Amino acid sequence: MTEALNEEQPVELSSIYARHIIQAVGESGQPPIYGYQFFTAGIGDYLSVIDQEYLANYIPQGGSSFKLVVGTYGGGKTHFLYSVQGRAWSYNYVTSYIELKPDETPLHNLEFVYKAIVANLLYPQDPRTLLEGYDKGIEAVLKTWYYQKTKDLLETISPDESQEAIKNILSELGPFESTSYLNAIKHAFQALHEKNDDNFSLIIQWLKGEKPPSLELRKFQINEKLDKSTAFKFIRCLIRWLRDIDYNGLIILMDEAEQTPSMSTKQREKLLNNLREVIDACSKGVIKGSMIFYAVPDESFLDGHTNIYEALNQRLSTVFEGVKNPTGVKINLESVGGDPEEFLKEVGQKLAAIYERAYDYSFTSSPLNEKIQKVAKAVLEKKFGEINYRRLFVQEIIKTFHEMRSTSATV
Repeated sequence: MTEALNEEQPVELSSIYARHIIQAVGESGQPPIYGYQFFTAGIGDYLSVIDQEYLANYIPQGGSSFKLVVGTYGGGKTHFLYSVQGRAWSYNYVTSYIELKPDETPLHNLEFVYKAIVANLLYPQDPRTLLEGYDKGIEAVLKTWYYQKTKDLLETISPDESQEAIKNILSELGPFESTSYLNAIKHAFQALHEKNDDNFSLIIQWLKGEKPPSLELRKFQINEKLDKSTAFKFIRCLIRWLRDIDYNGLIILMDEAEQTPSMSTKQREKLLNNLREVIDACSKGVIKGSMIFYAVPDESFLDGHTNIYEALNQRLSTVFEGVKNPTGVKINLESVGGDPEEFLKEVGQKLAAIYERAYDYSFTSSPLNEKIQKVAKAVLEKKFGEINYRRLFVQEIIKTFHEMRSTSATV
């Protein structure tokens, strides 16, 4: 349906894109959604294994997998997930990158998680357009599917034949686990064809997990609603639909960017049970054509002595080690990248090249190398509590580049 993109193909980095990268990294230490690949270091081997073992064949053939990504704050979790997302687009997957927030998308509430997944859907697209703004969410995916399916078709047939053509397209869908979900997708497509904005808006509200009037939904044979008993089923239906419309599947990237505050015992049990259900569903092939990455700052949520803690620890005990053990579940970012100082020096050199492009400026090689090494050593010698040295390094090195450019301008 969508031509696969080669995320690794050489592209020219324009000065404005380079400036976006420098601005994002210098301000927050966070990578931008496009541009991270220009200063990626240390994770290439892991990404290649994810490509070869999962994205290229296992997931498209109906497989599913779960990976736990562990990295402290500023330790590269977001960078890693963005890298996976870019690779996934190149293999024709829809992705959903979600920041898990305690008050919005806690994992102990699968209804919130479903809402977050459909709100953040991104179909494969040229990543260079992302800094200019982009449409995301299930509404955008539906519209793209409709326009791609009907663009050429409706130009070659008469209006009288169009309804039969639409019927044939929709007959290829399903069966779905939820008949209501299937009906919602079909009627949303039909509403687009009929240019009936009211019907389309109503159905989209339901697909997003909102609660439009049930009486109005009945005319579309939509009788279920999103709740704790249907949330996981709706996620499975979503993945089934994406595979039916010729995507390879769905890659879900959950980033626990903030530390979870104290939770009640009941909430913690729900979180752990939901996580176990997700892992089991992946291992048993219940959610075909999907890969789920769950990134956390540490593994403290697994500390406990009840049966659920022990069950989860057993499921998460194997370590992903690239080609040595691609079926391992846990990806520990602290062990990726080799020697920390050499890693930082590589990142520093790559950011220097981006900086030169952003400001039409050229560093002198020897002073640049000395500054990068000095900043790397200074960052590694200090202790910053929960903040990882990687984030602090990129912020400090951008500040240093500004100082070097400013000094040279006054000489």
